[in-house]
Amino acid sequence: QVQLVESGGGLVQAGDSLRLSCAASERTFSRYIMGWFRQAPGKEREFVAGILWSGTSTIYADSVKGRFTVSRDNAKNTGYLQMNSLRAEDTAVYYCAAASLATLSGKPVTEKVHYDSWGQGTQVTVSS
Repeated sequence: QVQLVESGGGLVQAGDSLRLSCAASERTFSRYIMGWFRQAPGKEREFVAGILWSGTSTIYADSVKGRFTVSRDNAKNTGYLQMNSLRAEDTAVYYCAAASLATLSGKPVTEKVHYDSWGQGTQVTVSS
């Protein structure tokens, strides 16, 4: 397993932007699919975005498509989630995770059970 640490959360107003970072402990991070999930109070943790190990393919939940962008820099062992046009409903704790999946295709990439490593989470609060 790889250790992951998120940063970059905070309190912003609706319409603002934030960039979350996910720092990995080792170079083997480059072998994993990286996913971003979020969990709002009283709700299940939900998939937000995923990126292939190479960075050449991405996938998004419909709720964030066109507003969020996932990326990674394997040379820095770091992944990113750029969040634009934030809304009150984006308020949640955001987690990055790593999965030993070969592809972004199908349901597995969106399911928590397939992820081997998780960060501690970073709070994002969007005021309306």
